[in-house]
Amino acid sequence: MPVRRLVHPPRPSSDDVPSLPRPRDGAPGDHGKPPAPAAGGAGLRLDIQGLRAVAVTLVVLGHSGVSSVAGGFVGVDVFFVISGFLITSLMLREWGRDGRISLGRFYARRALRLLPASTLVVLATLAGSWLFLGPLRFADYAKDAIASAWYVVNFRLAEVGTDYFNTDVPPSPFQHFWSLAVEEQFYLIWPIVLIVGLKLFRRRVLLAIPLLTLAVASFALSLHLTETSPSWAYFGSQARIWELAVGALLALAAHRLDDIPRPVAAVVSWAGLAAIAYAAVSFDESTPFPGYNAVIPVFGAAAVLAGGAAAGRWGAGAVLSLRPAVWIGGISYAWYLWHWPLIIIVPVGFGENDGPLRLIAALGGIVLAWATLHLVENPMRFHRAFKARARRGLSLGLGLSATAAAAAVLAVQFPPTLSEGVARPDTKETIAGASDPRAALTELLRQPVEKLPSNLTPRMRDTAYKRSAVYTDDCALTMTGTVQTQPCLYGDTDAERTVVLFGDSHVAQWFPALDAIARKHHWKLYSLTKNACKISQITIEWNGGPYSTCDDWRAVTIEKIREMKPELVITSSSNSAKLYGEGDMAEVWGKGQAETYRMLQEGGTRVLTVLDTPWPKNNAVDCAVAHPDTLSDCARHRSQADRKPEVTQAIREAAAAEDVTILDPYDWICAPSGTCPTVVGNTMVYRDFGHLADGYVEALTPVVEDYLLELYGEDLSRRPGA
Repeated sequence: MPVRRLVHPPRPSSDDVPSLPRPRDGAPGDHGKPPAPAAGGAGLRLDIQGLRAVAVTLVVLGHSGVSSVAGGFVGVDVFFVISGFLITSLMLREWGRDGRISLGRFYARRALRLLPASTLVVLATLAGSWLFLGPLRFADYAKDAIASAWYVVNFRLAEVGTDYFNTDVPPSPFQHFWSLAVEEQFYLIWPIVLIVGLKLFRRRVLLAIPLLTLAVASFALSLHLTETSPSWAYFGSQARIWELAVGALLALAAHRLDDIPRPVAAVVSWAGLAAIAYAAVSFDESTPFPGYNAVIPVFGAAAVLAGGAAAGRWGAGAVLSLRPAVWIGGISYAWYLWHWPLIIIVPVGFGENDGPLRLIAALGGIVLAWATLHLVENPMRFHRAFKARARRGLSLGLGLSATAAAAAVLAVQFPPTLSEGVARPDTKETIAGASDPRAALTELLRQPVEKLPSNLTPRMRDTAYKRSAVYTDDCALTMTGTVQTQPCLYGDTDAERTVVLFGDSHVAQWFPALDAIARKHHWKLYSLTKNACKISQITIEWNGGPYSTCDDWRAVTIEKIREMKPELVITSSSNSAKLYGEGDMAEVWGKGQAETYRMLQEGGTRVLTVLDTPWPKNNAVDCAVAHPDTLSDCARHRSQADRKPEVTQAIREAAAAEDVTILDPYDWICAPSGTCPTVVGNTMVYRDFGHLADGYVEALTPVVEDYLLELYGEDLSRRPGA
């Protein structure tokens, strides 16, 4: 599942560039000769500021739609390494200077550096979301704001990202706070571990043992989660700790970095910068990440930091220490904070979703970043009322977080509203009360709905978020599931006749109608579905590899259906997928479909295949919210609504060859004119990008019922065409 569609904003490291680490021997408290400064500064690592500039620029360009740097999300890894290196260096210097590390001062410095700017951006983003992003997802954005204020938004995003139906949901304008949360979660434990290690060990090589153990465990978990749960791998701190730990490990060895021969250091620093650039231009949203691929930018950043200590003017620091790079590096934290909500909100305010406006908006964030640094960050950070008193700094930090959270709670009480038109005929009642349900549906489809009805039923949020029993009962397996542990039995559970739903979410979407029909006519109804898993005997791609759990589940489920010997199996699958391996998609799909049909019909079971439904232009509920007065902007012509017409044709041919009945739902969704609308009567047709809304499927129940009874009879004994 594509969890990185505009979901990669890294947070630049939040600390000033320190003087180069001074201790040169293994004793934590000893002071050796300070190493030579990197190019461009007297004792300062200005090349680190330049590295920040490179990373944040890549991120901004990537998020703005510049395709040549689609892998700009690797900046998050660069910033994690920089942060681990600098924060650990600062703590080691404090230990060397004072013989102790004050946790109170440490967290007060973090609060004063981070929270004034981040609180300002949270409040501004909350206001922008209320004004421009509409009511549909505002409650979710407010929850994101609260989670951002308390450094747990990464966990919320990771959990939300496991929902198969969120793959086409617009990214949250608060999503960029995830990496701030990851860092602060790391710094809840790392200073304590470092203090204990410094008290127990005199040799730095021993200090590295607990950190190295933590890094190895985190990297192993990252590899596992990248394959099994990509959203947790990306957003979860447990899978990211190793990246900060690499920087911290480098800081433990910083007193030796200036001993690297200058030619070697120069080569290392340039190689590191090249590795970061390679990842930025070679990776994209289809790249499994973080996992093994994160090693490239992580060790690239570490190489720049390590080589920059001794490379002098021959290393990458010669470029990274240039004044423009250092200036951008100085505002990188604030620019990062502003660029993401600007990219999300500004284009919507101008009625656009993509295009150059995203880049213009993001670049405009430079001005806001400069103003934030000089008017908010520095005045509060260096104010004498807070700087020398850790307790005041901590109190201010808690107060700012509480203020942001309280503003979000208050905003939810006064949500934005949608523009509405006149009331429209009730879709469900009109079809149910008609002597000819199909004719009544066709007449409703003939009546274009240009404005959202004032009596929209169900309400927009219920359409988008409520799920049928198939999902609430865990009867639609996730991408990683292979065994259906629930009975998933519906309809009349004591009946003798059995119907099985078999396929992916595009057969599960018909459940509300089929469950009602099964209860009325006394059929058992089993739901055997798995997200994105096709019934055809093909292997499709998922997360950069084969969707093997689909193949395993399909084999087990077909065998289970054959043992059940149902009267009828209703199958359907989305026809949108990417074949794993070589071959013509339509040809391979058609052969695989025919093979499945033969296996299901061996015991005399009849099979009905529902062709894929027409696809809307985009996420239909979001489009309707964005265009409540011009719903025709969200409609699509049926000639353009099939994402893979060649696959649809292959399924038709396979069904004809195996004597399987085909149900084409297009006439139930598109008007005779060919327009496939977003709203019919007073009901939304779709709940997202590709799935019919439960309310619309419920309204179609009489139409589906007449069709099934005509084919199979009330007792399912009739054979179509017989």
